[in-house]
Amino acid sequence: MTQIHDQMWIHYVPIATTVLSFIFASIILRRYVARGGAMHLFWWGIGVAAFGLGTAIESSITLLGNSVFQTKAWYIAGALFGAYPLAQGTVYLLLKRKTADLLTRITLPIIVLVALLVVLSPVIPGALEPTRPSGSILGWVWIRWMTPFINVYAVIFLVGGAILSGYRFARQTGVGHGYRAIGNSLIAFGGILPGIGGTMAKAGVVEALYLGEFTGILFIWTGFTVVLNASRLAAGTRVDSPA
Repeated sequence: MTQIHDQMWIHYVPIATTVLSFIFASIILRRYVARGGAMHLFWWGIGVAAFGLGTAIESSITLLGNSVFQTKAWYIAGALFGAYPLAQGTVYLLLKRKTADLLTRITLPIIVLVALLVVLSPVIPGALEPTRPSGSILGWVWIRWMTPFINVYAVIFLVGGAILSGYRFARQTGVGHGYRAIGNSLIAFGGILPGIGGTMAKAGVVEALYLGEFTGILFIWTGFTVVLNASRLAAGTRVDSPA
């Protein structure tokens, strides 16, 4: 199969995802600064930026061709730091600050250690594809066994936290609660999509990951906006909200 044949339209989708992610990250980080350092906004902003970095590397591979450096960088940015900071943002939003700090001290060194192992891992040159990245180039195959545990942690807090918040708001009465329930449901659904795509990518269908990333960031951004506007509606004016 030639590189020209492999280069399908869906390989260009990460370009759009990158643009959306960096714009969204800048919005969240500006709110972080405006609100005087709310840690959940900091982690969400870093998470969306890391998400965008991963899709930027995918875009670079599409436009310029692949390399070992790019694939390893993609693995670190996407598989390790794509969902983890988003999950930590939810940890800081839902849990007490001391508990959130403790979880960060426990989990962050593990993420950094796995990232270092990815950098040091020998590679399987024959597994390097010219138009798309794949973790199959890692000679230390056991590294790939660690990422599911990281992803499960992310799903528990990012998706699970959004589902829990949506459920709580759905059971409450009050101005804006219905919109908050809808917004959190959209965030949960958006958080699931890249995970589904990532699972399919492990089976060799990287294109499913590209589509999952694009639709996922759209749903997360839409959900974030709905929750934000719900808080403004409840306040009766354009004021800051927990988001």
